[in-house]
Amino acid sequence: QVQLVQSGGGLVQAGGSLRLSCAASGSIFSINNMGWYRQAPGKQRELVASITSGGSTNYADSTKDRFTISRDGAKNMVYLQMNSLKPEDTAVYYCRMIINSVGVYWGQGTQVTVSS
Repeated sequence: QVQLVQSGGGLVQAGGSLRLSCAASGSIFSINNMGWYRQAPGKQRELVASITSGGSTNYADSTKDRFTISRDGAKNMVYLQMNSLKPEDTAVYYCRMIINSVGVYWGQGTQVTVSS
């Protein structure tokens, strides 16, 4: 059984920074893709950033140049460094991983609130 556990997040003023972490545990042979999504109240969940096993990254236009996704393959972890945060970044953030080529797993979600 695979489990994703997130940490980080919280309340920050506009212009500040936060770092999110997500650790996968369980019967893991490979992690093909890691990513971060977010969902604001009344809105659909959207992609924030993703990273492949080869290290290729993809960002939403709204987070490009402010957020950085990274991974530690040895530790089965993915990180999201968020800089220059804006009030519109306020949302619940979820990590997502495709594990063993067939399973899609989500973290429990963590609240990020950016005050103006």
